[in-house]
Amino acid sequence: MRLSDLTTLRVGGPVADLREVRSRADLADFVREHPLTADVPDEGEAPVSPDVLFVAGGSNLLIADEGFAGPVCLIRTRGIEWGGPDAEGRIRVTAEAGEDWDGFVAATVARGLSGLEALSGIPGSVGATPVQNVGAYGAEVADSLVEVRALDRATGEETVLLPADMGFGYRTSLLKRSAGELGAVRYVVLAVTFALAAADGAEAPTAPVRYTQLARALGVDLGDRVPIDEVRAAVLDLRASKGMVLDADDHDTWSAGSFFTNPILSLVDGPAGRVDATAVLPADAPAYPVTDPVTGAADPDVVKTSAAWLIEHAGFGRGFSVGEGRASLSTKHTLALTNRGEATAADVAALARRIRAGVAERFGITLVPEPNLVGFTL
Repeated sequence: MRLSDLTTLRVGGPVADLREVRSRADLADFVREHPLTADVPDEGEAPVSPDVLFVAGGSNLLIADEGFAGPVCLIRTRGIEWGGPDAEGRIRVTAEAGEDWDGFVAATVARGLSGLEALSGIPGSVGATPVQNVGAYGAEVADSLVEVRALDRATGEETVLLPADMGFGYRTSLLKRSAGELGAVRYVVLAVTFALAAADGAEAPTAPVRYTQLARALGVDLGDRVPIDEVRAAVLDLRASKGMVLDADDHDTWSAGSFFTNPILSLVDGPAGRVDATAVLPADAPAYPVTDPVTGAADPDVVKTSAAWLIEHAGFGRGFSVGEGRASLSTKHTLALTNRGEATAADVAALARRIRAGVAERFGITLVPEPNLVGFTL
């Protein structure tokens, strides 16, 4: 088998040693059979190479054409446990790591539970969502997550990580940061628990709409409440219009979603103290606050801008490609790098490097890739 068969970008070389796990116990057994032995690299040292590759939905991976020489764990665990209300009246729901994320979201909406509907249509597995603190249309996983059950490869022990332990931020968490520091996964997610509001049926009002584009699609004002099934339908339509809902016949969806994260720029300038956003952003570039996922308070020391805006204004339009055009920007959305049918990982990487270099040259901002890169760096 080739890793191109297991990823949404549909690139990646051969698998040398593949093991499919279908239960939490089997996944735990695999993790304990492959303990993490690497020490944290000293400052300035490069991370070690991944020793084990974990694949579930494959929606956030760009894997080299040479493939992966070590063990590959294909996570196919399934199961959803519907609990009762907690002290705040929210319904606890636990999903196994290998559950399909959008299928899980659909199931919560069908039961009239609000909290995840704005995250509809996102490819991948439940277990991957807390790693990136997946977010869209004004919602993040951190908003409703209450517990991550994981196995620590450094100790072989199962652990429960609460939101305070997770250190959530924009597209990051303890899980992602620890893997980045080591160059290898430390915490393997076994299951995730969410606390969702009982909306008394899918047709009952949801949480307030918090994203302008979504509010416009629904024909309501920001802060209005609408039925959760309508929110889900509108989000799916919006994502499909951008090529962000998987479709085997649409090469714009042969991607890893948004390839670059939105840059977060510091507003603290040494002796000059705090500066205005206009001092660090290109003229007319959008500026967004960076909020604490726990308190909701804006961080006054940083500002976030749009990677898509930077890409477009650096001269890279929809459909831009390099070389023979086997990989290109989506024809619908400049933040997605796509496989036009016969691309290699090298083709995708070459396109990413060209775009990142062009943005850096034009604006002095270095874009950071969102997918996990296996077997090479940009």
